Amino acid sequence: MLGIHDPLLFLLSGLVLNMTPGPDTAYIVGRSVQMGWRGGAAAALGISTGCLVHVFASAIGLSALLMASATAFAAVKWAGAAYLVYLGFTQLFARPPAAAAEADAPAVAADASLRQVFWQGALTNVLNPKVAMFFLAFIPQFVAADAAHKP
Repeated sequence: MLGIHDPLLFLLSGLVLNMTPGPDTAYIVGRSVQMGWRGGAAAALGISTGCLVHVFASAIGLSALLMASATAFAAVKWAGAAYLVYLGFTQLFARPPAAAAEADAPAVAADASLRQVFWQGALTNVLNPKVAMFFLAFIPQFVAADAAHKP
């Protein structure tokens, strides 16, 4: 049928793993504190998009390539580290907006920053090689060996 055995156990395991705190949870909480529920929702949607990228990569075998190739793993690891350094420097050297400019166009700034929060969450998740390794180790446990369509 779907190629999944124990779908209830898979769903329960996925929920428990999503509720445990980690870097993604810290990012969502930080953005929620900084920007309110809209910022937290944008961060959660971005991280979820990053997870979907990992699910797709796992289905087509890219996660297995990362596991097998030390060079590919190192490239993703360094790209993720460079992105985190970039985010750190942009936060460190960002200037707060002037009160007058903020009063004139608050809606435009909020939309732009929500878009940024979404993409930052997605990139932070996609460039985390530990997430790829997790999907490589977790998802195959629930794929039926005799399934016609494993992806």
